[in-house]
Amino acid sequence: MAAGPSVTAEVELSDPRSLTHLAGPGHNNLKALEKHLGVELGSRGNIVHLGGDADDVAFALRFFEQLDELSKEGVRLDGHDHARAVHALREDHELHLREIYSEVILNNARGRPIKARGLAQKMYLRALKSHDLTFGIGPAGTGKTYLAMAMAVQALLAKKVRRIILTRPAVEAGERLGFLPGDLEEKVNPYLRPLYDALDDMMSHDKVDGLIKRGQIEVAPLAFMRGRTLNDCFVILDEAQNSTSEQMRMFLTRLGYESRCVVTGDVTQVDLPGNATSGLAEATQLLADIEGIAICRFTEVDVVRHPLVQRIVVAYEKRDAERKAAQERGFRLKRAGRDATERMATPNPNPEDEPQTVEDLLGGGDEPEES
Repeated sequence: MAAGPSVTAEVELSDPRSLTHLAGPGHNNLKALEKHLGVELGSRGNIVHLGGDADDVAFALRFFEQLDELSKEGVRLDGHDHARAVHALREDHELHLREIYSEVILNNARGRPIKARGLAQKMYLRALKSHDLTFGIGPAGTGKTYLAMAMAVQALLAKKVRRIILTRPAVEAGERLGFLPGDLEEKVNPYLRPLYDALDDMMSHDKVDGLIKRGQIEVAPLAFMRGRTLNDCFVILDEAQNSTSEQMRMFLTRLGYESRCVVTGDVTQVDLPGNATSGLAEATQLLADIEGIAICRFTEVDVVRHPLVQRIVVAYEKRDAERKAAQERGFRLKRAGRDATERMATPNPNPEDEPQTVEDLLGGGDEPEES
């Protein structure tokens, strides 16, 4: 397809300080935006100059105008957010960035707002508000568990629920926690520490400690959910890819009245022993069409950790795809060899049709007849 006509344009930002923040140290952010937007960028004062294909320039103008509107409202995106913002606008032509970045769930222990940082996270938060059971599936660093916990804390503080229950499979110990040294808390703490860390990020340690002591926040291994009915609470199952089929079934049937449940995990990171089926992978297949259940999927584009994490995720996904393709080729070769062996072992009523070469045994075609 031929490129469109080359055009130039400029957009004036309302505050010169916005451009300084936007450009970043050494104009590194602008250089990255050139790549994401597909246009040439320059700046002078509070004006951004654009050049390139007409369609790309029009899209870039839309991006900068919406960015400026956010800035007027006191919302500033950092360099890591720009790529996700561009991706979101490309995915939804009717979207305004305000819909993603303006809504604050709550302020964390340091007073910083917790909110969506991309389209996938915005859709995830929308699902958490409107569904009693939500699955969040995707690679590490996409905010699946963190946002779910923020929603749970907000619901507890607003008295929408009486309790928060956080759980994880203790996969390395299986169900045999009794063999580990120490009391129950000492046994399970290593497996549940990431959940405590997230709580401490959202509230002061003293407040978290008080809520735990009063039983309003409970952190426990998945095995301890058996036999319970979880009413009037916000329940989060983290690292669910390491639950077995039986554990997942047990957990999902614990949900009681006035409760919400979130299940998070990464189906590419299963640590179950042997050939055990991941309860998360199975559940998302079985429950995909049930009303009242939302399944939200994240990709490497949605990673909100260090930029290197996104590239690491892509590298491993490429490796996994190559391994899967190699396994499938191996299965096909084994099947062809098995079929060839069976053909050799079966008497042929027409000996003249017996295959004469390995290529014939593996299904190769006949040589063309000479004229």
